[in-house]
Amino acid sequence: MRLPLRFRRRSPEKRIISARPPAVINSADRKCARRCEEISEPLSILHVDTGRAFRGGQQALLTLARGLRERGHSQQIATPANSALAERANQDGLASVPLGSVLDLRRALRGVQIVHAHSGRAQNLAFLAAMRLPVVRVMTRHVAFEPRYPRIHALKYGAGCHGVIAVSEPVRRVLVNAGVPETKIEIIPNGIESPEKETSAEERRAARLTYGIGENDFAVGHLGAFTREKGQDVAMEAFAILRDRMPGLRMILAGDGAPPVAPDARVLLPGFVTNRKEFFAALDLFIMPSRSEGWGLAAAEALAHGIPVVASDMGGLASIVEPGKTGWLVEPGDSRALASAIEEAALDPWRLKEMSSRGREGSARFSTQKTADLTEGFYRRLMERDR
Repeated sequence: MRLPLRFRRRSPEKRIISARPPAVINSADRKCARRCEEISEPLSILHVDTGRAFRGGQQALLTLARGLRERGHSQQIATPANSALAERANQDGLASVPLGSVLDLRRALRGVQIVHAHSGRAQNLAFLAAMRLPVVRVMTRHVAFEPRYPRIHALKYGAGCHGVIAVSEPVRRVLVNAGVPETKIEIIPNGIESPEKETSAEERRAARLTYGIGENDFAVGHLGAFTREKGQDVAMEAFAILRDRMPGLRMILAGDGAPPVAPDARVLLPGFVTNRKEFFAALDLFIMPSRSEGWGLAAAEALAHGIPVVASDMGGLASIVEPGKTGWLVEPGDSRALASAIEEAALDPWRLKEMSSRGREGSARFSTQKTADLTEGFYRRLMERDR
């Protein structure tokens, strides 16, 4: 018997097709639309740094700020008055505020969404200043030192931050071993600003003339503050080994804290270098014999300028230098191994030229834009998580 139309059961297919979408879908769509609008909105960021000298950490901060500025974000840099970072930031058109008391920093956080500390001391100030404020706290850890007090380390970077940026895998491991939750850590290498074009022969001649390097000399350079961790003493030991075997060897050890007098007439100590492009243009080889290195900004810069690198096989340097392709990796503190790599490089100019090309090509993985993209993404995920 055929049932009347009103008693007939619809097939599941027809019921699905004709069913009206539930209201929850519309609500989710509206929520998604709001999030999309928020993602496109620029962020308000306050960077905090306590250093007065201009070293790798300050260079990394300034480079990141430039990259984030290109993406339209509003930024300020809280740094000691008259510091080298404040001067460089102002020259670049980046706003800086004097870093004074915790209360002063708290006032500077009004209307800020992200407070990004770039050193351990900066993190202490940022944590205190941002207490009970609707601000996401981010910290970048640049060094791979094993902490003396792991529990304090875990509290400082675990409970004290919404998120931590580790510049390399070795830095991440130190944080995790100290007790910082893995879910709070993101690996984002520092960005570098690669030269727009390859150094010309004329630029190279002019740079070498500035440093008093002859056309047939073999120039080896290092860039970094004079500390035990940077290994300038290892570089000098390697020079002593090669001095008589390589009469054309010249070594440039640039950076703050250099001794007042060079130990040898063929070793140059120019102090802090402001024109990094000219510095790299004068070199044939860059060395980084560090005893500890969270990442290795100067090594990445050297490769971007087409200068092969000899570096210690440790920390973040192992992720920057590709042995046999863009340079050499040697045991930390081994001056004989360093001397051997320098001599090998000087004896094979064609191989050095190939490494130069590979270094320039591979430096794109450390671009400022990539670092800015990854950092912004991390900011936004933390903001979403903190809701």
